[in-house]
Amino acid sequence: MKNSLNIFAAVADPTRLRIVMLLRAMELSIGELAQVLGQSQPRVSRHVKILADAGLIERRKEGSWVFLSLGDTMLVAPLLAAIDAWSGGSEEDYWVRADHARLAAVRADRARAAEDYFNAHAAEWDAMRALHIAEAVVEGAIRASLGPAPIGCLVDIGTGTGRMIELFGGLAQRVIGIDRSPEMLRHARAKLARPDLAAALAHVELRQGDMFALPLLSACADVVIIHQVLHYAQQPQAAIAEAARVLAPGGRLLVIDFAPHDHEALRARHAHARLGFSDAHMLAWFTAAGLVAAPPIPLAGGVLTVNLWLAQAPEAQTVPNAVPIARANAVADAAPTAVPEDKNDA
Repeated sequence: MKNSLNIFAAVADPTRLRIVMLLRAMELSIGELAQVLGQSQPRVSRHVKILADAGLIERRKEGSWVFLSLGDTMLVAPLLAAIDAWSGGSEEDYWVRADHARLAAVRADRARAAEDYFNAHAAEWDAMRALHIAEAVVEGAIRASLGPAPIGCLVDIGTGTGRMIELFGGLAQRVIGIDRSPEMLRHARAKLARPDLAAALAHVELRQGDMFALPLLSACADVVIIHQVLHYAQQPQAAIAEAARVLAPGGRLLVIDFAPHDHEALRARHAHARLGFSDAHMLAWFTAAGLVAAPPIPLAGGVLTVNLWLAQAPEAQTVPNAVPIARANAVADAAPTAVPEDKNDA
């Protein structure tokens, strides 16, 4: 009874009811919500607090931004079903039409910001792509590695612009994209809200987080992808171990990154902490994290070779301790490689 009273009290205000319906349509920042509602941010924040206290919405901080989404489905779904039933298919009122029009403006603002960012960085991204085999070939190999079977929960670590989610999010029941950069998350959010993607990817969540401390429960993911992100990590073995932590029994981890190389410009110009990875290192890190590795897939065709490393969690998940990781690094460091390793690789 108390819970029901809290919920009805929370939505017993036109603005708060509009907020719920807006967040049903898309995730919004506090500033964007204020823009759509035509109200000040402090006033909107007060309404948001009441809804959050009732469990109807969730707040998530990303840098200096706060993003809002609907709360627990078990709590919110009955309320939305009741609202739909009470509307009885009647014609939308003025506020609904106005809010939807302003939401379209928010989507347009996001898309414009993303386009400006991509245009500003296009030259350096084109230069990077010219160093390795075509992206279409890499993405085809990723698709073949994951297979066509449905995925329960897909986690994309370092989601960036959301390309992996765009490609494979439709296979999953739930998708979580994680990136440390609030700016990249905003661009991913704009991309995934495009009309040609929004309906198919309505189940996607984007969260700010660190690859070394994922904001996820253990054993929650069926597939984890780390696509062209690990070379930024100072401690890649720790990132692998953290990815393994969130894998459910039988879950799969797919790492896509460069084989060892000596292209030093990537360190100087693009902040790469590692100049590629050997199969020996990757196998050792997988083993230390309690994963069983499949044979690596090399994709040569340029200055850089792109490798796909796939590993699977055992059906009875075990949590590795720190000792095997240290031993794995020692074994990997002693293993010969066909291409000279980065001098700071160990």
